[in-house]
Amino acid sequence: MKLLSIGVVLSLLATSVCKREGTNEEKGSMAMNEGKYEKATFAGGCFWCMEPPFENLDGVVKVVPGYTGGSKDNPTYDEVSRGSSGHLEAVQITYDPGKVSYIKLVDIFWTQIDPTDEGGQFVDRGSQYQTAIFYHNGEQKRIAEESKAELEKSGRYDKPIVTEIRKYGKFYEAEDYHQDFYKKSPDRYKNYKFFSGREQYLERIWGDEKKKEPEEKEQSYEKPSDKEIQESLTPMQYKVTQQCGTEPPFQNEFWDNKREGIYVDVVSGEPLFSSRDKYDSGTGWPSFFKPIDKRRIMEKADSSHGIVRTEVRSKSGDSHLGHVFDDGPEPTGLRYCINSASLRFISKEDLDKEGYSEYKKLFRK
Repeated sequence: MKLLSIGVVLSLLATSVCKREGTNEEKGSMAMNEGKYEKATFAGGCFWCMEPPFENLDGVVKVVPGYTGGSKDNPTYDEVSRGSSGHLEAVQITYDPGKVSYIKLVDIFWTQIDPTDEGGQFVDRGSQYQTAIFYHNGEQKRIAEESKAELEKSGRYDKPIVTEIRKYGKFYEAEDYHQDFYKKSPDRYKNYKFFSGREQYLERIWGDEKKKEPEEKEQSYEKPSDKEIQESLTPMQYKVTQQCGTEPPFQNEFWDNKREGIYVDVVSGEPLFSSRDKYDSGTGWPSFFKPIDKRRIMEKADSSHGIVRTEVRSKSGDSHLGHVFDDGPEPTGLRYCINSASLRFISKEDLDKEGYSEYKKLFRK
């Protein structure tokens, strides 16, 4: 009877693995260096516009819109937007100080706001939309104060800078529909940023300086024809990437791979995940707490198997990769549960040979 039960379990795992992916029974644990990541908190008016500038910055792990600065516990958006909570709309950034400095984050903050407006930001009026830098320690306070003083001396503005530098207290995450709003509702976001006047103001104040910055060239990747895909992939790889299949747990190539390197789309070759962000979730599939670049990932609602989940696909290859769940480890709290069959692994030693030299920086200590 015991052998029969084990056989039944293995059979269910092989045929219903997507449903098992969605449970919270096996939350991952990750060995991370204590104190590796730090937090920065900025209020810059509507938090929809403050998330994108930091989101894809190298060294930034997570950007979360929310509320801070007030005394009310667990405020709602309605309470904050009415100005009755004492909180400001803000974003909290989790970052790796070994890759991006707090000074850099503060510099970016200034280029996203009007620091001379004491009544709000652009079309949004009220104290809840005022600007502020919330420092988490003495070093952040020093940097923020020196940066503000330098900006005041620059002569860039014809009015005094009124952005406050305040001690950090508590931060409350905004409701789910505000998270990654610029991705979920791109047209609405673009219209808001333009018609609020923010976009034109930033172009007028910082446009010349931004034109001096070298443009970042993004490597392009293309999806081959279906005939080429079938010829180059194994049956399992084709089933997973092209037919939204799921491979068996613990019986796939990379679930316990511990080598350093990156994982690319097996179809298009676009870089997706790094071994530095991989952890053992106990599920039997490769698990990561973040992608290398969120712009390479597409997320779609998936209501198959009678439950609602978030499917993850590659942007250029449009390959089915797996699903993302909110039961992952810090610092993101996410678990990208990915099929090995969707991935090709490139060791850090082979990055040059395979044409991925720019990703060697991920493995510099």
